[in-house]
Amino acid sequence: MDLPERVAAHLARNLASLRHSRSLTQDALAKAAAVPRSTIANLESGVGNPSLTVLVKVANALAVPLDELTAAPRAKVRHWPAGDVATQSRGRGVTMRALVPEPVPEELLTLMDFAPGGSMRGTPHLPGTREFFTCLTGRVTLFVVGERFDLGTGDVLGFPGNVAHSYQNPDPRAPARGVSVVILAKAGV
Repeated sequence: MDLPERVAAHLARNLASLRHSRSLTQDALAKAAAVPRSTIANLESGVGNPSLTVLVKVANALAVPLDELTAAPRAKVRHWPAGDVATQSRGRGVTMRALVPEPVPEELLTLMDFAPGGSMRGTPHLPGTREFFTCLTGRVTLFVVGERFDLGTGDVLGFPGNVAHSYQNPDPRAPARGVSVVILAKAGV
């Protein structure tokens, strides 16, 4: 498809989408833009060859910038209300929540909230896996193969994800929060 055909296809899709999102008929949009209804029908079918004046009239009637009529498809956007993002309780006083509610190949991205004194054991992964834990607020202590690491706000600890590890909020009075990024090893590698 050459450039003029792509622009005509974008215009057809965008115009129909904008019109529908405003609950307008082709006739109502044509009246608002002061153009014939057949012009709107032709633009939406991708066969129209509008003048700049017609495009400006249609854009003004829809209250959008001119480039929104001819823009290429944009990335899909989805909003997840907080209550729709899965959370789970683990260990004693630890709540885990996915940072990214869609699957991310070969990565686990988790927000971890620690109640005062909260703790949990980590789940060992396949050999070759790396985990990075960032302390966002408070203090979090990690034990990796029995070695203790005390992290404060902003500290990051990287370690092999296939070894025994655990997390603990050492403060009995204040909560803590961190982010775990696990980069999974590929099976059989």
